[in-house]
Amino acid sequence: MKTYLSVKIREALEISQRQGILPDFELPLFQVNRPEEVAFGEYTTNIALMTAKLTKQSSQAFAEVLKETLLKNDSRERFFEKIEVAGPGHLNFFLSQKVLGQTVEDIIAQGNAYGDSLLGQGQAVNNEFISANPTGPLHLGNGRGGFFGDTLSRVLRKTGYAVTNEYYVNDAGEQVVKLGHSVLKDNEAVYAGEYIDALHQEFMANDVQATDARVIGEQAALSILQHDIQPTLVENMGIIFDTFTSEKHEIIEQGYVDKALSLLREKNLTYESESAVWLKTKKFGDDKDRVLVKSDGTRTYFASDCGYLLFKMERGFARFVLTLGADHHGYQARLRAAAEALGFVGHFDFVFVQMVRLMKDGEEVRMSKRAGNVVSIDELIEKIGVDVARFFFLMYSPDTHMNFDLGLAEERSQKNPVYYAQYAYARLSSIVRKAEAEGFDANRGDVSLLTHPKERILLAELLAFPDLIKETSENYSVHHLPQYAIRLADHFHSFYGACRVIDENARELSEARLRLVNGVIIVLKETLRLIGVSAPESM
Repeated sequence: MKTYLSVKIREALEISQRQGILPDFELPLFQVNRPEEVAFGEYTTNIALMTAKLTKQSSQAFAEVLKETLLKNDSRERFFEKIEVAGPGHLNFFLSQKVLGQTVEDIIAQGNAYGDSLLGQGQAVNNEFISANPTGPLHLGNGRGGFFGDTLSRVLRKTGYAVTNEYYVNDAGEQVVKLGHSVLKDNEAVYAGEYIDALHQEFMANDVQATDARVIGEQAALSILQHDIQPTLVENMGIIFDTFTSEKHEIIEQGYVDKALSLLREKNLTYESESAVWLKTKKFGDDKDRVLVKSDGTRTYFASDCGYLLFKMERGFARFVLTLGADHHGYQARLRAAAEALGFVGHFDFVFVQMVRLMKDGEEVRMSKRAGNVVSIDELIEKIGVDVARFFFLMYSPDTHMNFDLGLAEERSQKNPVYYAQYAYARLSSIVRKAEAEGFDANRGDVSLLTHPKERILLAELLAFPDLIKETSENYSVHHLPQYAIRLADHFHSFYGACRVIDENARELSEARLRLVNGVIIVLKETLRLIGVSAPESM
């Protein structure tokens, strides 16, 4: 709808310019948004504010000209109920009942495909997220990044992208050696917790002869991946990865690091200095060049990164999305530089996830000793359920620090936002069951009867859903989905309190409202699906 309104505004501007009412000028960027107040209509634009200086007239006068042209051109289509000029020159659009009512018809015709688009045109996207070291259970930060990445993939698929969910297994670095020392419980042990105790007991019980920390660490890492991380992802978090890529087996042993370094040398993008091999990353926007091979001949982790990037490139992805912890912010420039140096010409997008603190009654919570000094995502989900965990984590932009309110998450009432949204869905479903039992038929509903102000607000919220999906796909703002679910539930509860849906004495209006209810059911259920939350038909 925002795009459609933008086109109509541009058309009106061109007509006004051709007629000499407005001067010719290069149109600056302007916005079409939903206003914060219902009194300002369904949509508003700041075009008059952006162009006033270019036209040498007041923004109010410019807005009045556009308003008159828009309404004159709308005499047949009846797209607008009215247009108002407000404040310093905002144009506020009130859509016609015909347009708002058609929203319900579109939703019912399209079902859960409402909001789908071909924006991605089948473009292949590699969405890498979590990629936690296989040295222990997944923690709250992994959970936050995991739920974000999973929901982002759902949105990207809805907008026409071919998405591969990928988990990079860092099973070749020094952290694996540290894990080995920890399992051996020698004087170089780093990791602690009940899971380390269990691994130590397992290895001792099996009479493992190896005392090499790397060998033990590799075996322990595989055990953690297979018996801890992967079950957590699938069974507890509801996340399906299309592929797990092993640094050791697929990147190093399959020769991708060698291939990447050879390619970079052939491009004359490496050089030797201080007995080390460096990549000219500064040439591609990094703040300094980076070491690929150290003076002792060992390769850096960055060299493995180059091999992994080449591995992704050879699989034909046009876009990389990489979700990292906020402490890895410095990796962005060097990874972009490496990708460009290797010849990647697609998009490379980064998302950074800030830390999470689990709070209750103003105090930070430590839940158990299983994962050592961190809270595992398993423990949290066991306590509050995956629906609540997903919804709470996704309510906030990942780049903001998060205090997870455990007290609110434990609430089994409408104070809890996920229960509030789910309760709305259950109430909607109950209305449909009751109406059908009493012989009402939503298929006969005439949406032109939906003229109550509360109905209008609810219709406008449904109309906004495709724009929400498009914008989330473009800027990765998945936190808007839970916010939308709460807002839609708000508007439904407000509508339900003001408008009697099942009324034997007003069957036509009841069936129109029942048709609206069916539209809300479809959109709310799809919103919850994208978030990864269940939609219960009764509570």
